[in-house]
Amino acid sequence: MKLTSMVRAAQGAVALALAAAIAPAFAWEPTKPIEFVVPAGTGGGADQMARFIQGVAAKNKLTSQPIIVVNKSGGAGAEGFLDVKSDKGNPHKIIITLSNLFTTPLATGVPFVWRDLTPVSMLALDQFVLWVHADTPYKTTADYLAAIKAAPDKTFKMGGTGSKQEDQIITVLLEKTLGKKLIYIPLKGGGDVAVQLVGKHIDSTVNNPIEADNHWRSGALRPLCVFDKERLPYKNKMTATQAWSDIPTCESAGLPVDYLMLRGIFMTPGATEDQVKYYLDLFQKVRALPEWKAFMEEGAFKQTTLSGKEYVDWLTKAEQQHRDLMKEAGFLAN
Repeated sequence: MKLTSMVRAAQGAVALALAAAIAPAFAWEPTKPIEFVVPAGTGGGADQMARFIQGVAAKNKLTSQPIIVVNKSGGAGAEGFLDVKSDKGNPHKIIITLSNLFTTPLATGVPFVWRDLTPVSMLALDQFVLWVHADTPYKTTADYLAAIKAAPDKTFKMGGTGSKQEDQIITVLLEKTLGKKLIYIPLKGGGDVAVQLVGKHIDSTVNNPIEADNHWRSGALRPLCVFDKERLPYKNKMTATQAWSDIPTCESAGLPVDYLMLRGIFMTPGATEDQVKYYLDLFQKVRALPEWKAFMEEGAFKQTTLSGKEYVDWLTKAEQQHRDLMKEAGFLAN
């Protein structure tokens, strides 16, 4: 190769390297703050996860723009869903969903379905645990169920987030299993639910693990069983004597009810493939952090993640499952 050709080749290589260095990492990146909508109240599982992501993204400089968490809980989350639905083509707004993604439109008839949004990723699945106050005599699920059976209908108060949502669905399934009626107390969010149980204003809850774990650590609350087909895998001690893995399944304790809740991300309608890829990469980086792994263990999450067609297929199936559950509970709007 002649010297001039070698020089030109070298210059070309340098130019390509410089272009790669100054080119954006993604075909699209946010140019203003990212609004992270939570269709639920503060202190609940979705709110805690959104604020955790906000914090670790800032700490680890995962985004060039800040993430701003905004709670829009009105109408069992309809406020948040309709807000995101109406902001078509705005890639600077995302929403974290729980299963009110399905229950709210089914129960209220609000003009919204998950297909109105752009699916991005399932971050995890969340568990439900049957909790009582630690001062009660109920050491096991069998103890608590026996007390409910022995009492007149509508003696025991079950606290939960909202009406005709996940917590009340589980409560109805529990009632059907026992053949007894409870008093269901709807509250604004999982944080409020835990506080009401700590204050002994209600007799039990079916809160997510992360919504009550601090009160378990402090000795105020006692977990009786987890509404899953298998035990939680986490073996690190949460208290002096118990880990999440020590909690039996509700089915093994005589309560054959299981239910898992979505923790997923959606964008506004009309999001482009490049915009979706940006957020997929962002949440992949979040999930790779040691802080995320610790968060998953502390909150006893089921670490199932999906995107693309697999996520859409899961959503389609889950929507029908919730329709069936809502119909059985008598919660459908029509």
